[in-house]
Amino acid sequence: MAFRNRGTPWARLNALVRDRGVLLRLAVCLAALLALLGAVQGWRAPFPFREGDVPAHGISAKIDFQRVDTERTERARKAAEDQAPLVYRNWPEKLDPLPQQLRAALGQVAQAETLEQLSPEVRRAFGLVTTFDGERPGAERFRPASPQAGFEALKSALAMADAQSVQQRIDDIIDDFVKFISPLRKLGVIDEHDVRPSFTRPDSRLLILSPWEGDEVQEVFTPQVQLPLRLTEAGDLGKGWLSYPGIPASLRQGLSYWLVQSTPPTLLYDDVRSQEQKLAARKRVLDIIDRYNRGDRLVPPGEMIDRTRLDLLAAEYAAIESNIAVPERLLRAAIVFGMLLVLAVLTGYYVVTYETRLAKEIGRLCVYLGVIVAAVAVGRWLAYWSRAEIVPLVVTVMIFAIAFNQVLATLTGFTLALVLTVSTTMQLDQFIVLLTTAATAAVPLARVASRSAMLKVGFYAGASYFLVSCGVAIIESQTLAEVWTNRAILAHAAWGAAWCLIAGAIVGQSLPFIESAFGVVTDISLLELSNPSHPLLQELVRRAPGTYNHSIAVASIAETAAEAIGANGLLVRVGAYFHDIGKMLKPQYFIENTQAGSESRHAQLAPAMSTLIIIGHVKDGVDLAQQHHLPRALIDFIEQHHGTTLVEYFYHAATKQAEQLPDHGLEAEESAFRYPGPKPQTPEAGVLMLADAVESASRTLTDPTPKRLETLVHDLTMKRLLDGQFEECSLKLSDIHTIERSLVKSLIAIYHGRIRYPESKAPEPARTA
Repeated sequence: MAFRNRGTPWARLNALVRDRGVLLRLAVCLAALLALLGAVQGWRAPFPFREGDVPAHGISAKIDFQRVDTERTERARKAAEDQAPLVYRNWPEKLDPLPQQLRAALGQVAQAETLEQLSPEVRRAFGLVTTFDGERPGAERFRPASPQAGFEALKSALAMADAQSVQQRIDDIIDDFVKFISPLRKLGVIDEHDVRPSFTRPDSRLLILSPWEGDEVQEVFTPQVQLPLRLTEAGDLGKGWLSYPGIPASLRQGLSYWLVQSTPPTLLYDDVRSQEQKLAARKRVLDIIDRYNRGDRLVPPGEMIDRTRLDLLAAEYAAIESNIAVPERLLRAAIVFGMLLVLAVLTGYYVVTYETRLAKEIGRLCVYLGVIVAAVAVGRWLAYWSRAEIVPLVVTVMIFAIAFNQVLATLTGFTLALVLTVSTTMQLDQFIVLLTTAATAAVPLARVASRSAMLKVGFYAGASYFLVSCGVAIIESQTLAEVWTNRAILAHAAWGAAWCLIAGAIVGQSLPFIESAFGVVTDISLLELSNPSHPLLQELVRRAPGTYNHSIAVASIAETAAEAIGANGLLVRVGAYFHDIGKMLKPQYFIENTQAGSESRHAQLAPAMSTLIIIGHVKDGVDLAQQHHLPRALIDFIEQHHGTTLVEYFYHAATKQAEQLPDHGLEAEESAFRYPGPKPQTPEAGVLMLADAVESASRTLTDPTPKRLETLVHDLTMKRLLDGQFEECSLKLSDIHTIERSLVKSLIAIYHGRIRYPESKAPEPARTA
């Protein structure tokens, strides 16, 4: 093992295993895979049916199963609840004042000679009035033919020879009256206003309880406690008149009216006990079970799956799942995990090969994987709830297209579409629609120039969803007419298109959060940052005007060069504005801020110290950018625009000083005179490095002819190329050549020759005589 070649695959694998950073990233990926396995519930088969689907060949039962018919069970329980007795408590002592009240009323009738001599209360109590305001329900049954006829009937019932005999007659009436109303004490009297369809119906059963716990409970029907019905000839009280001879026949009608008007309700509704009775009645009703045999038709061919049929299919699915043993579930989970692992390896290979920054930075990797897991979890839930799984898919693809690139976004969209299809319907047409829509959402997002662009992309994705959904339906049905006449297919396609528009609106409103989470900057933010009124740019103008002019010039030529190779010119321009902001802290130490003829401050400093000051503007710029919360993309320009290049002027000065020393053993170390880096990591950073170098050097040319400018640009480009400054960005030699030509063209345009205008002579002074 000691002599094993370190370049073998085993050696490289061994080195990766020993790298803690690699192990940490692998652990994060493994955790994401396990989270995905839980999100798709890989141990269970997917439930493939959705409300609104129209199975062409119908659906038959795969196994024998049974299910609870919830609708019929609920109807039966509701009927039992309605038939449950209502509970009332009887308070018979409320009837105690009635005999004395009747005695007083009869005494007043006996003393009155005419109807007008009766008090209004007594007249209303016996119905001896022409208007019946306040009359209780049921009293109209016993209303006298006329007030005068009723008065005369009462007088005749009390007619006696002398006053003493009248009083005896009233006593006899009261004695029999007390016995007559004794049944009311036992069962009670219900308030007639409680007898209505929404409360106590005429056929309702009632449980009569006494106010004291433990007493006898009586079950009756509503008419048995309705006083007007009990006083009729069919009622128990109406039949009992003959048992009380002390009450004259002529008094029965008037006394019945008086009882209805004067008897207070003694039955009070007990809501708590009534609800207990209803709940007990519901519980006594058992579930109604429907049984199905294997092969029974659950959904006929060509008919839509509505909510009832979907519940039936869900019951069959639950029955099938309940028969699956634990080993089978573990095997299925292992298979699903293997499938996810294959997708992860494919995506991971692309990320490691082409998105090295995403693969190396654990924070960005966690955010990337977290968004994928969340998209799958939300998409699977929405697929069952409203068939809106396209929303998290389109949102995720658009976010990744903005944060990374269209290729990674499309690859991720393929993975999400496949996972969502396998974990939901398992239908090929769904996968085709999801994948096509995801690709449509990713392709137009190379640049985000405005928030309305998100709505446009959502519209494009929606149109793709609609057209592909209809196209797949046409292919399946093999007829165009059926698709256009099938409202279910058109409605599903239209809803999917609407969900895509919603997804575009969500991304458009979430752009600031997307930029913050992924460390990216869109054209919208770049345009805001390019405003000259930005505090950092204003401070740069005030402290280091020469550096500001240099930054503006660099921005102009760098933007053109970036666009020539297809890079983000706006990003390069804004990055150029801020790339040298660190110079504002020590502006006098940089040549562009030194006035002509003044002595350079580096003349009194050692080359090493001057180098530290020059190199320090990078760190100072990063600190200022972080204090002002500039995006990470702009901070990268500040860090990378010099890469690890050599500060040649002071390095050569230090070398000459070392050669002049008596002891030549000490030499200037080149590493001490290089910028700390890193080297440019993106094409845009590489463009800015070259533009910064050639713009600064072109100012030193005394006669900037096109040939000299071309030679200058070529020499500076080759020097950085040979120095390896472009090794970590994706610039190709052809791109570097294109950048070089663009820079030359821009510099020639800046330093083009001008016509020398003849100097105007000063006018001669006027002669005076």
